[in-house]
Amino acid sequence: MPTDANTGYGYIKASKGDADGVHKVEEFVEKPDLQTAKSYLEQGDYLWNSGMFMFQADVLIDELTTHSPGIVASVNNAINDAKQDLDFIRLDKQAFESSPSDSIDCALMEKSDNVVVIPLNAHWNDIGSWSALYDIGIKDDNGNVIQGDVFTEETTNTYIHANHHMVVTIGVQDLVVVDTPNATLISTKGKVQKVKKIAERLHEQDREERLSHRKVYRPWGWYDSLEKMENFQVKRIFVNPGASLSIQSHKYRSEHWVVIKGTAIVLKGNNSFILNVSQSIYIPIGELHSLKNGSIQDCLEIIEVQSGTYFGEDDIVRHDDIYNRHILDEM
Repeated sequence: MPTDANTGYGYIKASKGDADGVHKVEEFVEKPDLQTAKSYLEQGDYLWNSGMFMFQADVLIDELTTHSPGIVASVNNAINDAKQDLDFIRLDKQAFESSPSDSIDCALMEKSDNVVVIPLNAHWNDIGSWSALYDIGIKDDNGNVIQGDVFTEETTNTYIHANHHMVVTIGVQDLVVVDTPNATLISTKGKVQKVKKIAERLHEQDREERLSHRKVYRPWGWYDSLEKMENFQVKRIFVNPGASLSIQSHKYRSEHWVVIKGTAIVLKGNNSFILNVSQSIYIPIGELHSLKNGSIQDCLEIIEVQSGTYFGEDDIVRHDDIYNRHILDEM
């Protein structure tokens, strides 16, 4: 049940009559402007669309088959053609990507006549934006919500999230400042939801940041891209106990591995090497190679320095892989 004329939520218009608190849905409404939201609040029969849906699985599938058959067909194909490796079930990528990119509201809820709504009178917040986190956060004497290594001077009513490195603010108010390893966001609280427009521009420009974070997880562990310039890239690679990367080669880059923790078993060409902490090895362009954690208990960490002309994750030719991956755009 709405407590204010919020323009950040969708609304549901409930029927006047009810049976045991259950109302038929007359209309779903997208996020309104302020004047419209005020009128909804005054009328009293509009509820915030909290996005909490309850249904039996077979009912959901039947309704989607009627109103959004393309989604059902794509997901069915993705499941039927899925592959399993260890604890992972990998949906068929091409089939899943063919599904229309629609929200549950647009794909089904706004179309179906088999929908009812129950008003919930509770302290509910969507926590769908940084300004919402400010609203529920614990504020200091200056009205700031601060997380991380932060120094402020003449700063008021501001949300600052800085778990990556130190952030300093001087003489600002009513801002949202979020610092991450991937990017830094600075916005007034009233405009922070427009970050979606930035995401759209990243997509239009085909920026790498739209697809992955700096830290990327893989079946064998993860890697963190520490630095990337025109002719080199530096990564920190973490390999789980007993795990190994695929036997692979690269067309455009060479790699230099330095062990900083654990024991590495390295395949280079037709030879195998055991490397301990502080030892290193060089992998030339085109050389067949693989990396395995030699321990079944401890992790393996290495620093990888790539040099070459192209560092995309699609520059991988797999020759063998225990996770049954093919030549994909992943490491």
